Amino acid sequence: MTRHRANCLGRPWSRRPSRGRGLHGGSGRQRAALRAQEGQPSGVERAAGDALAEHGFDRLDLADVARRAAVGKTTVYRRWSSPTGLIADLLDDMAEQSSPRTAAGSLAEDLRANARLVLKTLTDPRQGALFRSVIAAATCDERTARALHRFYAIRIKEWSGCVTEAVERGELPAGTDPDEVIRAVSAPLYYRLLASGDPLDEATADRAADAAAAAARAGAYVS
Repeated sequence: MTRHRANCLGRPWSRRPSRGRGLHGGSGRQRAALRAQEGQPSGVERAAGDALAEHGFDRLDLADVARRAAVGKTTVYRRWSSPTGLIADLLDDMAEQSSPRTAAGSLAEDLRANARLVLKTLTDPRQGALFRSVIAAATCDERTARALHRFYAIRIKEWSGCVTEAVERGELPAGTDPDEVIRAVSAPLYYRLLASGDPLDEATADRAADAAAAAARAGAYVS
């Protein structure tokens, strides 16, 4: 009897045998090298992102992704035996390709730059929908959750340096947790995206950054 594993919304995923190791099993450089050797997977991941943005996680289908990427279904099933494996690689690539941190030279401006970058991502028609789909999937799929956690860990580390530099300049008290400050910047923006539905705009982003900076100066994030 063929067994099917249902996703968190009750829709079964058909499983096909995987020949060899999926791309999610190596480092970013290993995946990039493998892409250079085999071609096409980055196009598959872009197609997966498009499908997620349009239809959501519960309707993500590997055959549809293959059609969008103009590759054979066997090519996709051979690399990824389920949608979660493809999403894991998509998130890893998004982390690697995200915009690098800009250094403004002051904590307030650095945090505002971070907030505005998050705002730009979440209000983009494709990226905003993509993140909503992936976050929804992560609440009930462990593999997707791990990939999402890796994504945000990479992005937080990318920006936490501006907090470390602010401590070194004397703008913040010693012992301030850089990661917690960066989390505090984006948290209100994600709350509006996922929970309240309140508008996301530049004023909101700047207010979130300024609030995080004020709390950091007051020692709220000293550990």
